[in-house]
Amino acid sequence: MAKKKSASQVAVWVILALLIVGLAGFGATNFGGSVNSIGTVGDREITVNRYARELQQEMNRLSQQFGTNIGFPQAQMFGIDQAVLSRIFATAALENEAEEIGISVGDNRVRDQLTSMPGLQGLDGEFDREGYRFALQQAGMSEGEFEDGLRSDMSRGILQNAATAAAGIPESYINTLLNYGGETRDITWTSLTPEDLAEPIADPTEEELQAYWEEHQDAFMLPETRDVTYAWVTPAMIAGTIEGDDEALRRLYEDHADEYIQPERRLVERLNFTSADAAQEALDAIEAGEKTFEDVVAERGLTLADIDLGDMTEADLGPAGEAVFALTGPGLAGPVANDLGAAIYRMNGVLEAQETPFEEAREQLLVEYRTDAARRAIADMIDSTDDLLAGGATLEELADETDMEIGQIDWTDGSSEGIAAYPEFREAAAETNVGDFPEILQTSDGGIFALRVNAVNEARVEPFEDARDKVEAEWRRAETVTALAEQAASLAADMGEGTLPTGQDTAPEVAADGDTAEETAEAPADDDSTATTEEATAEDTDAATPEEETAEAPEPAAPVMNTETRLARDGFVPDTPDDFVDTVFAMAPDEVKVIEGNEGVFVVRVDAVTPPDLDDPNIAQIADQLRTQLTGAVGDDILSSFASAVQTEAGTTINQSALNAVHAQMQ
Repeated sequence: MAKKKSASQVAVWVILALLIVGLAGFGATNFGGSVNSIGTVGDREITVNRYARELQQEMNRLSQQFGTNIGFPQAQMFGIDQAVLSRIFATAALENEAEEIGISVGDNRVRDQLTSMPGLQGLDGEFDREGYRFALQQAGMSEGEFEDGLRSDMSRGILQNAATAAAGIPESYINTLLNYGGETRDITWTSLTPEDLAEPIADPTEEELQAYWEEHQDAFMLPETRDVTYAWVTPAMIAGTIEGDDEALRRLYEDHADEYIQPERRLVERLNFTSADAAQEALDAIEAGEKTFEDVVAERGLTLADIDLGDMTEADLGPAGEAVFALTGPGLAGPVANDLGAAIYRMNGVLEAQETPFEEAREQLLVEYRTDAARRAIADMIDSTDDLLAGGATLEELADETDMEIGQIDWTDGSSEGIAAYPEFREAAAETNVGDFPEILQTSDGGIFALRVNAVNEARVEPFEDARDKVEAEWRRAETVTALAEQAASLAADMGEGTLPTGQDTAPEVAADGDTAEETAEAPADDDSTATTEEATAEDTDAATPEEETAEAPEPAAPVMNTETRLARDGFVPDTPDDFVDTVFAMAPDEVKVIEGNEGVFVVRVDAVTPPDLDDPNIAQIADQLRTQLTGAVGDDILSSFASAVQTEAGTTINQSALNAVHAQMQ
């Protein structure tokens, strides 16, 4: 009998582990004494225990999600305490309103709800009274307190359902979204580039360029430019002058042994569960082929990125190391108990142990040694160079007396070469004024610099004489696009009438011998009348006149017409402007438009507009998802507004000292 009772108690401990976390993530701590409330909403008091429990539950949830312990300081930094406080006050407002208008549930419903809770059922599936009392004892709650809370939750649920019952989305709205998102276009389009110009752009006159410069001065603005003189030195600049010896390098090798001697590692993912039973159940389902590992991860609201541990040594994995490293290939291990419950591990690959001998690492170690020594040498220079500047030395004199080098830069906000690659220099150059005293500043790589701003040239229009080449290039580009747009107008008109450019819709019929049918038909039947190739060529050459040669010059090739079918609103057409697809979806069927690009133009015709098939099962599934999401969002908005209104009407108070007491105990 004793053995049976003992086994039952062990089972209760396992079954109730999750319940204890759910009921009282904060544990058995009780904030009793004179401080028992953090505030009120109307007549509804919010106990410190309730706030502490819900705050700890949220911290536990985040800890499990991120696979690391989230303490109160981190939770406070993320605003978790404020979010929990806001949620509790909104919930209390609804509870107060339900009580005010007389919404309640009877004892029978509370009993039914209580006895059907999975965490309170024994191994036989029946309500476990002993386990229930044990869980409440661990949570620091009485039966009355828990059952009152359960009754309040159920009453609040009735009020919430009533408030959100009107939430619904008209089918016309769903269909509008589906039609907008699922509509496709069939288009025909072509492009005209500078090579397609019927006539080349004539060279501009100086007057035309001057006029273009005056009309488009925003395109020829020079940014604010600072004339900066600087003196600087970096570890890389002096590292080559520093010698190393094997003894120092061997010490460095030993200090960094973990980089050069790496034990075997495994690529590991860890999925946490609140209990060993839950972890074992998931593992059994995976091994039975009922679910995949990815399915279980998704069911827990996580992604593979959330549970990825990267490459781990056996020591890194702690208690799970032995189980994971016992795997000889990719597979699952566990469950392994941890502070949050238990976890199963998936091993995805083996990284063999690696060792780099000192001889092979020597060159890398020498670079590191020299760089570190250079940093230390530069750090030792700071005080002496500061003294030189304080004594009135110029930057030029500083460069003469130290290892620093002098330089000059016309610095703008976009400069990023040389010393301007350092953010510390960019910040100093932007903030220093003409006449400011130079000071020694440090860079992130251990270097130092000092600067002097000689002059500041404000943002201005680049003089025409200096910008002439840019002005001409921009003028030619604009004139080319304008000419191509005019050229495209007739092409657009033809496309609007359903006519493609000449040569696009038919090709000459080819005879069996390779000649065109036209050439074959014109060939003379009488052999005597046939001239030799040489004679014919000579006659043609003699007979050709300059006018005929001009008339027979080949015409520009017709633009190549492209088609896109079932083009979606989020689609992409290569080699077109960024707004090409947006423009297409703003067009009506059979409409033709000329779209100007940066270097050419595009002519596009909408051939067909195809709405989505609302009877398609895939579209119907999307409609169901939209309906559910939008209804839920509207319901949440209604409930949030309702809770805010009843909270304002009921009035709230906050006991900051009680909040501080809870926070202090959770530190």
